Amino acid sequence: MKDSGPSSVNDYSDLIAYQKAYDLVLRVYRLTGSFPKEEQYGLTSQIRRAAVSIPSNIAEGFMRGSREYAHFLKIALGSAAELETQLSISKDLGYCGIDQFESIHSLTKEVLRLLTSYLGRINDRISEGSKRKT
Repeated sequence: MKDSGPSSVNDYSDLIAYQKAYDLVLRVYRLTGSFPKEEQYGLTSQIRRAAVSIPSNIAEGFMRGSREYAHFLKIALGSAAELETQLSISKDLGYCGIDQFESIHSLTKEVLRLLTSYLGRINDRISEGSKRKT
C-alpha cells in the first residue's frame, strides 16, 4: 500500500508509520521476553511502554484531528527517542545481541523519519489554514 501522507488516508491503520510502529511493538515484546527476570519491572517495562506509546499516539492523534494530531505525533516522536535510548542501554548491558539491536534500531529510525515527515506536513497544513483565515 502506498502512503502519500496523513491527508490521503481514511484510517490511522492505513498509515505506514502506524504499521511500522505496530511491527516495532511486536519486535520489542519478543526481544524483551528474553531479558533477565530482574529487569521485568525496570528496563523491560520501560522499553515496552515506550514502544506501545508510539502507535497508540499515532492512532489517538489521527482520530482527534490536525491540531491535536501534531501534538500526539510529538509525543510519539518522544517515545521513539526514549525507546532508542533504552535499546542502546539494553545492548550495552548485553541483554540483546548486535543483530537484534540493529534490526529494531533501524525500524525505530524509519518510524522516526516517517513521523517527522507527517508532522511537517501537518504543520504546513495548519499554517496554510491560518493564512487563509487572515
